[in-house]
This record gives sequence, structure tokens and C-alpha cells, in this order.
Amino acid sequence: MEKKLFEKTISEKTIFNGRIIDLVLKDVELPDGKTSKREIINHPGAVAIIAVTESKKIVLINQFRKPLEKTIIEIPAGKLEKGEDPLKCAKRELEEETGYKPKEIEAVTSFYTSPGFADELVHIYFTDKLELGEVNRDDDEFLDVLEVTLEEAEALIEKQLIHDAKTVYAIQYLKLKGGLL
Repeated sequence: MEKKLFEKTISEKTIFNGRIIDLVLKDVELPDGKTSKREIINHPGAVAIIAVTESKKIVLINQFRKPLEKTIIEIPAGKLEKGEDPLKCAKRELEEETGYKPKEIEAVTSFYTSPGFADELVHIYFTDKLELGEVNRDDDEFLDVLEVTLEEAEALIEKQLIHDAKTVYAIQYLKLKGGLL
């Protein structure tokens, strides 16, 4: 961390404690000595899984997203429980949402979704070794499972049916790996 860019927290106040996020207002001292306010969303983090079937299809879900007021197509993903191991969460979420269990799974990367105002870190995993398990979705979770080729996924991006960063990242990752060999 570069000390010359550091913002010192002077005070903080929790504005909202929710089931998924907390909103915190921080007063900070800027590097030039002036002060400012930062609205920060604290999130426990999430996982997302790039899953490819034996027939070389990408497993996706179609789900309504209330903040967008529309459905979008995404790779399977889910929120970490406080203190939960991301690998364990990835295996659980993939099976709960799609009915597929990974026989093998590997970490790909992690990234911050919106570091300007949130601390959410998403851990991305990859598997192309799947077996059937059991769907066990949350009571408030309604979605359709899709299996598409890499070319079909690219067309969904062009049509903005795939419209989120983690899924676009997943498709690019598969392309860079040489497709679904």
C-alpha cells in the first residue's frame, strides 16, 4: 500500500445491517489533510463457478435480478456465509443451483466487483469434471439451468442476455484456454 495515497478513517457509523450487506458511512482524512465521506458496502464475498459438461457445454443459469428488473444469464454463483471456505461454498452452490457436483474443481482467480464502494470479493472456480447431484435451491431462489456452447454464450453477450462481469469474464477465460477442447 502506498502511504501517500492512504485515507485514514476518522470515524465510522453503520447505517444499515442487512441479511446480505451492511452499509457503513466513514469520515476519512485524505492524503492532503482534508476530510471526506465514504459510503461503503460490506459484503461477505461470493463464489462463481465456470462449469463445463462432458459434451463441452457451459452450465449457466437464467435468473431474475430485482435491481435490474430483468432476467440475465449467469454462471452459477452464491454468497459466502460468514467464515465459510470459498472452495466448499463453490461446490455447494454449483450442486444447489444446477444439480451438478464437481468431481474436481480448481481456483481460477478472485476479483473485487466494485472497489469504489464495496468490499465484495468474488472467487472464481473452474470444473469440467461433473457428476449428477441434487438440486436444492433456497426457498426464494427461482432459476432455469441452461447448457450452451461457447459460440452460443458469445451470442448471449452480444444480445446483452449475459450482462454481468463474472460471466463475461468466464466466457473470456474459456476462450483464452482455447475454447472447450
